Amino acid sequence: MQVLDSAAEGVAGVALVGGDAGIGKTRLVTELAARAKERGFNVLVGQCAELGDSLPYLPLADALRGAEPAVRAAATAHPLLGQLLPGAESQPSAGLTQQRLFGSLLGLLAELQPVLFVIEDLHWADRSTRDLLVFLSRMVQNERVCVVGTYRTDDLHRRHPLRSVLAELKRLPTVMNVELGPLGTGEMSDYVATLGEVDAQGLGLIVTRADGNPFYAEELFAAMAEGDALPDGLASLLMSRVEVLSEAGQRVLRAAAVAGRRVEDDLLREVSGLPLAEFEEAVREIVSRGLLRVKGHGYAFRHALLQEAVYTDLLPGERTRLHTAFARLLTSPAELAHHYLAGHDLAGALRASIEAGRAAERIGAPAEAHSHYDRALGLWERVDDAERLAGESRAGLAFRSAVMASDSGDNHRAVVQLRALPPTSEVSERLAYYLYETKDQEGAIAAAERAVESAEDQVALARALATHARTLLWSSRHQEVEPLAERALATARAAGVRDAEVSALVSLASFVELRGDIDRAHALLDAACAGRTGDLAMDLRARFNHARIHYEQGLLTRAAEVADDGILMAFETGLKWSTYGTDLRFLRFLIHYAAGEWDQAESMAAGFGARVGTVPEAILSSFALFIEVGRDLSAVEGRLALLRPFWSDPLAVYMSRALAAEHALWHGDPATALDHVLAVLAVVDEDDVGMLRPIAIGLWALAELGTTEGADDLRALAHATLKAGPAGEGGYVGPEGRAWELRVEAEWHRVHGRLDVPLWRRVVETFDVASVYEAARGRWRLAEALLAAGDREAAQAEWELARETAGKLRAVPLENALLEFGRRARFGGGGSGGGAGDAGLTAREVEVLRLVAEGLTNREIAQRLFIAQKTVSVHVSNILGKLTVSTRTQAAAAARRRGLLE
Repeated sequence: MQVLDSAAEGVAGVALVGGDAGIGKTRLVTELAARAKERGFNVLVGQCAELGDSLPYLPLADALRGAEPAVRAAATAHPLLGQLLPGAESQPSAGLTQQRLFGSLLGLLAELQPVLFVIEDLHWADRSTRDLLVFLSRMVQNERVCVVGTYRTDDLHRRHPLRSVLAELKRLPTVMNVELGPLGTGEMSDYVATLGEVDAQGLGLIVTRADGNPFYAEELFAAMAEGDALPDGLASLLMSRVEVLSEAGQRVLRAAAVAGRRVEDDLLREVSGLPLAEFEEAVREIVSRGLLRVKGHGYAFRHALLQEAVYTDLLPGERTRLHTAFARLLTSPAELAHHYLAGHDLAGALRASIEAGRAAERIGAPAEAHSHYDRALGLWERVDDAERLAGESRAGLAFRSAVMASDSGDNHRAVVQLRALPPTSEVSERLAYYLYETKDQEGAIAAAERAVESAEDQVALARALATHARTLLWSSRHQEVEPLAERALATARAAGVRDAEVSALVSLASFVELRGDIDRAHALLDAACAGRTGDLAMDLRARFNHARIHYEQGLLTRAAEVADDGILMAFETGLKWSTYGTDLRFLRFLIHYAAGEWDQAESMAAGFGARVGTVPEAILSSFALFIEVGRDLSAVEGRLALLRPFWSDPLAVYMSRALAAEHALWHGDPATALDHVLAVLAVVDEDDVGMLRPIAIGLWALAELGTTEGADDLRALAHATLKAGPAGEGGYVGPEGRAWELRVEAEWHRVHGRLDVPLWRRVVETFDVASVYEAARGRWRLAEALLAAGDREAAQAEWELARETAGKLRAVPLENALLEFGRRARFGGGGSGGGAGDAGLTAREVEVLRLVAEGLTNREIAQRLFIAQKTVSVHVSNILGKLTVSTRTQAAAAARRRGLLE
């Protein structure tokens, strides 16, 4: 109930319920579902089946089929979810199908909230369902959503694929693990008493034999009630209850066991071969004895253990004949493949496996598609006329299997399969693409060159050229990119290959941007973003790059427009959490941050990585530190603690430790700040202009420490970075990069005791385009330099502008630093005090003071201003000190006298 309670309060949760077969997992989640319905939850319940990877997303499809009509209607509004419902037509693929399906489900759950989603029998889950469980466990955070999964612990052998998933999920702080153990003697006695009348001797026998397992106890009770002898072992006991059925009843039950946990009525009747009246009488007998239950238009075994016992008891020939009978009647390719294989019909299994693979592709289950295709490839040499049955060559099928392997995240398997194929242009182009994704640049370039050389037509040539240009972009041969991309562009346009055209446009735009031809880069990306290609990954890549180049130029309004367009596309197609969907939202956060829209940035940051279990999640979480450090929010220390285990990854180190250094500086710990900076510089590439920011922070730390040791090394590293990067080849460095370059130089002079007014003024002017906050920080140093130079009036003017910005941003550390500087300089209140006069109050403190004067408590003020109660307490203490009073009442009176409440 704990995760259900949390979900009701808006904190999503996941519970994993494990235990031996029959221990009571289903009974527990059934009770949970009943209570959830009473509390107004939408309840979705789906079950995995013991068909291996044959039926992708079976529990999700099961849950949607069995849901309320309103829920099914809501699901059909999401095209990819609608495909899982009966009678739905498959939609043409636009790429990233699995990510779109996952995103669509997340959107549906948000619409339905509060919602309980139960997935039973995870030990039988297909790979895609396991991936879906991981996705939901990491992504649902502030929604009123509760996800519960059950699994058998006694089925999890050492190499079971669910083991690694459980280990990963159990590390997440919001995942609850529940292990159900055997009932004690007293608990079992109480439970058996609820089943019906039983004498003391019978009760003792059941309790002793059941060994704490409720299902075993139920079967013992039922056998005893029917007057049967009690055999040893659960399987024997279950079969003893089957053997008392009539011959027709046993025949029907055996057929049902071959079908699986559930079977439709008409299908079971056909396979049983009984006349209608005899069949119905047999089913009535089975149901009356509690072996099958009516479910929808068919029947389900009361427990999976019973189905397994009956199936295991079948004779080999009997089992084969029944599987063959089902194969003749079924239409689902995945089920057909399962029954054909079990019935030793290899030709049927090959044909059905390929159809099942194609069906899995259409619904976004690449792992299952790959598995089906590989099964067909394994049967190929054992089947006569396999190419005719398959409708394609073995090489074509192997190629599609490799593509599905990559789509499921296994690029290594994809590369192995492609290397085993004849090196056609299509094969070489995909190999180049996957090698590039796995950071094998030399291998990618070689494969792309083979793709170009072996292109058999203009379509293949266009894609090969575009991929070749992309592989060279960040290599030592990058000067070859422009002619290659130009050729790819011309070829793609002539052949009408829009995806290759956009790929070439993006690569060419990136190249000319680095060379400094920004106008041409914009024109190229405008063309790339005009309309859609049908390849969603390519479309989002184009929009991300277009927004990025505007952002890096300081064109924040246009950057926001382009990013919003890309984000809208990602949301509409269910790709909010895809790579580029996520990158676009990161970029949008940075645009808000740079433009001084910090409330919007803080709102976005609330969804960034509350759960940190992987490197990508750590990087996501690190973004929130920009706003949390800038506002000195209480979440900083907790977030840094979550991120610390991931400080072996270069990008996670760069993001989080650079901001941890700023946090340490704001809190008077320059030595720790310097340690963080040196850790960052040890992992970041020397040619990355992003190095300039941590270098500037390191010099700030040295200035605070009062030492010049290491300052010259940091400055030299900044110069080497600029020389090794784009600027060293006459390329383009945007306003922010130039501003940090100037800031490094100004901080280096400050370390040596020189406050260079012209230099700090250039820092401010350059940051004015790129970052409202950094411009304000530059004004703080400019004010110090002006005061030191004797220009008090100009110093106060810059100080007041900085205070105004800090107040609007609620940048508490900067506000406090400016206040301290103003005290030392004996400046007046300035424009940001809102009438604070010589009290020295910040804009935020004036806001708090006005609410104190209204009689509000700290908690009420925190709710009114959407800040932490602890932060309010700090503000109140500062106010009392600045007004030299000791109580809130005295503060209110002083505020009225000074006109601060006007």
